[in-house]
Amino acid sequence: MIKLIKNGLVYTPDYIGKKDILICNDKIAKVEDFIPLPPKEFYEVEVIDASNQIITPGFIDLHVHLIGGGGEGGYTTRTPEIQLSHITTYGVTTVVGCLGTDGTTRSLNSLLAKARALEEEGINTLIWTGCYQFPTRTITDNSRDDIVLIDKIIGVGEIAISDHRSSKPIKQEIERLALDCRVGGLLSGKCGVLHIHVGDDKEGIYPLLKIISEEAVLSQNMLPTHINRNKTLLYQGIKYIKKGGTLDLTSGIVRTEFDTAPVDASYAFKYLLDNGCYIENITLSSDSNGSMPVFDENGKLTSIGIGSIESNIVEFKKMVELYNIPVEKALYPLTKNPSKILKLDYTGTVEIGKQADILIMNKDLSLDYVLCKGKTLVQHGTAVRFGTFEKAIKS
Repeated sequence: MIKLIKNGLVYTPDYIGKKDILICNDKIAKVEDFIPLPPKEFYEVEVIDASNQIITPGFIDLHVHLIGGGGEGGYTTRTPEIQLSHITTYGVTTVVGCLGTDGTTRSLNSLLAKARALEEEGINTLIWTGCYQFPTRTITDNSRDDIVLIDKIIGVGEIAISDHRSSKPIKQEIERLALDCRVGGLLSGKCGVLHIHVGDDKEGIYPLLKIISEEAVLSQNMLPTHINRNKTLLYQGIKYIKKGGTLDLTSGIVRTEFDTAPVDASYAFKYLLDNGCYIENITLSSDSNGSMPVFDENGKLTSIGIGSIESNIVEFKKMVELYNIPVEKALYPLTKNPSKILKLDYTGTVEIGKQADILIMNKDLSLDYVLCKGKTLVQHGTAVRFGTFEKAIKS
């Protein structure tokens, strides 16, 4: 299988100008100013004309509830599984699945099976072991063994802190779990990251700040998320990054408590950069298919929604169009940064030898093509590849 993308404006995510890209099977073979067509008698080549379009790496979403989540309003509020075309039509070529609040009616075995199914259907998938609660759920006897022994498990998450739905783990318990992740990562060659849900309690990420102040090496093994759920937490995030930590903004975030002031991920990204934070230490994820509950001051559920993976590209466009952030910088938290933090060496950039996970966008940043592993999943903005039962469900 050979594809030749011609005349695109290429962002690796750094801008490198107008280039041709040659794809052989699932890899990027060449990125050059001009690549001639191979002789037809030797190869059959699919040519994609990307004139007046931009080419970027595929998005990496490190926080997706692949088998649904939630349930804070009872059994009827358990959110549904995500389907292949709903992921690809919004430019995501790599997902990392997680459980969340419900580690009882949702299982890690089901999450792992769903990840394997989506991989067979055409995208890259990984998962976090664990759920909100502490001690957390695992497939083997413990989280370290899960990371070392199960190929798709790269770390633990999402463990909840500073939230009325969490088990309120103390600082020493969080640190111990982060160390388990670190050792599991060292033994398996994986990132070994502890992915941490942060709620609206006033403590915020203070325990994590203390941990990386005392044990700097763990700054690369903890990734707190939902940092833009209120301005106080976002302010703590500045301190966290400047101490060497990395954090994750949530593109699909909504109001979750009566007295919070949630911040759009696009604005939060600009705010962090304006306050001297390192761009390489910020990621962006959707929380797709997780529940979005709203509680009043007494902790009573007043309404509930569902996260959408579409929010990634919505916030990406807002970064560029509303906050005048250059395209290359807006791409970092969705491509190169999660690739580096999660040690996904095969994807996240447009480079020779990397996997051909590529987006072709129009000048208005709408999606035209989505390629994953060199195969076309979306063409002219419409999915051309579907999950096994998607059409049956629709009919």
